[in-house]
Amino acid sequence: MINEERRKEIISRLNKIEGQLSGIRKMVESERPCIEILTQISSIHEALRGVGKVIMRNYLETCVTEAIRSKDPQKADETYKNLMDVIYKFAK
Repeated sequence: MINEERRKEIISRLNKIEGQLSGIRKMVESERPCIEILTQISSIHEALRGVGKVIMRNYLETCVTEAIRSKDPQKADETYKNLMDVIYKFAK
């Protein structure tokens, strides 16, 4: 679960990203130079990575920590597998 403070932070970041996407649409419609559009796309990529970092930290602090403390080997193994999968996806 994501705590309320982090949830607010994530939603705020996602709202900003939505605004950036809308801005890119307007840039394309108004035929702005490609380099300007690409720069904005790069900014959105970084903003999304920031959201991912917040959610990853939450996952580590809650789900992974809980699985380790549970002393349930099956739960820990499944959590580690999920963690490795998400790290691999996130590192691309």
